[in-house]
Amino acid sequence: MEDKILRTDEELAAAFRGGDKAAGEQLLIRYKNKVLSVARGFFLVGGDTEDLVQEGMCGLYSAIVSFEGNVGFSAYAYACIRNRIVDAVKKSNAGRSVSANAVTPFSEDGEGMAALDFNPEEALIDSEAMSEFSSAMKNALSTLEYRVIAMYIDGASMTEISSALGITYKQTDNALVRAKNKLRKMIGR
Repeated sequence: MEDKILRTDEELAAAFRGGDKAAGEQLLIRYKNKVLSVARGFFLVGGDTEDLVQEGMCGLYSAIVSFEGNVGFSAYAYACIRNRIVDAVKKSNAGRSVSANAVTPFSEDGEGMAALDFNPEEALIDSEAMSEFSSAMKNALSTLEYRVIAMYIDGASMTEISSALGITYKQTDNALVRAKNKLRKMIGR
């Protein structure tokens, strides 16, 4: 099992396609927080985040099965996860008159306005923009606020963040609220 932890995502995907089921399981474990992070950015009428997480995990599995190595696995998986969640949201809202937020992600992580179809050029531009935004975040937030918001964006629960940082749940919640407020001011909302 240690061998699989040290292998790259691309190697694990190739191994899975070659019949190594444990390699696929390792990728599912590695990306579960990313799926949660993407799912948190959407609203499903009549559903909850867990429903979207299930759809995202199906998208992740699809990415593992269909990955051919043309781009990095991480970018490909993100596109598959996001597209599967968007499709689920659209299907759940079919025939209803709902606001754009029901289909459009309302996340504050900058990924919300990305195109539904994967485009490598846009992915590069998005990654550069995210790098700039991350740098601006480091300057605007305290060390604790930055660590809390980064872990939250990566899909960690409040309890997991509290435990990892060795602080109380209330301190975690307060740091997250402060970070969100500072970021809203920073982006002019």
